[in-house]
Amino acid sequence: MADPRTTAVQVKAPIGQYGGGFMISREAKAVCDEHGLGPREFYFRGRCGVLGECEADVVTSVAVFFPPEHVRQSWEGGRKMPVDQAVELAAGACQDWGRRKLGGYDGCARIAELLEKVVEAASPVGAPLFAGWRAVPLAGDPPARAVQLMHVVRELRGGLHANAVLAAGLSPLEATLAADHDATPFGHRSGEMIAQFFQWPEPYPTPGPDVVARRAAAEDATDDLMAPVFSVLNDDESDELIALLRLGDAR
Repeated sequence: MADPRTTAVQVKAPIGQYGGGFMISREAKAVCDEHGLGPREFYFRGRCGVLGECEADVVTSVAVFFPPEHVRQSWEGGRKMPVDQAVELAAGACQDWGRRKLGGYDGCARIAELLEKVVEAASPVGAPLFAGWRAVPLAGDPPARAVQLMHVVRELRGGLHANAVLAAGLSPLEATLAADHDATPFGHRSGEMIAQFFQWPEPYPTPGPDVVARRAAAEDATDDLMAPVFSVLNDDESDELIALLRLGDAR
C-alpha cells in the first residue's frame, strides 16, 4: 500500500513527462505556425498567461528556472497575442496532445477521476501557476482531461519545488545543474542538457558536493510538500493511480 509521500515520488516522472509534453509537441508547433509566435513566445504566453496581462518580472517570479532575460524577451515578444487567447490555445494543445498520446488508453477516465480529486483539494499557496491552471475549464473526454490534470499537478509540484530550491540557498542554475532530471517532457536528462534547454548561457560551473547535497535535500523537501496533496486518496486509490500512470505501453 502506497502512502501519500510514496505516491508523490512514484507519479512525478509520468506526470512530468505527459503533463509537460504538450509544450514541445507538434500541437504547440502548429499553434506557433498559425499565429506567428516563436516557440518560447507561445510557451510563456500560454503557460503563464493564467497570471493575466502583467510585467515580465511577474512571469520571471514563477518561471523560476529560466534566465530572467530569456523570460523577458519571450514574454514581451508574445504580447502580440492576448493572454486569454494564449491560455485557451495552450489548453487546446494540451488536450489535443493528450488525445494523440493516450487516446487508446482505457485508464484515462480513472486517472482523470483520481487526479481531479487531488487537484480540487490541494492548497494553491506557493504555486500561482497551479492556481491559475486549476481555474481553466477541463476537457470533457478522458484522454484530454487526464493529461490536462497532469499538467495542473505538474504546475503544483513545480511551484513547490521552486520554493524548496530557494529555501535550500540554491540559485536556479545551480539547482538545474546539480541533478539529473527524470520528470521532464523529454524523459531522463542531465542537468547540463536541461540548462541548455532553458537557455542558460554557457560555460556552466561544475556543482560541488555541497551544492549536490542541497539539491538532493530540495528534492526530498519537494516530495515532503507534495505528500499532503495525495493524502486525499486512500491506499487503494494511491496504488491504483501509480499503476495507471505506468504509461510505457499506453503510447
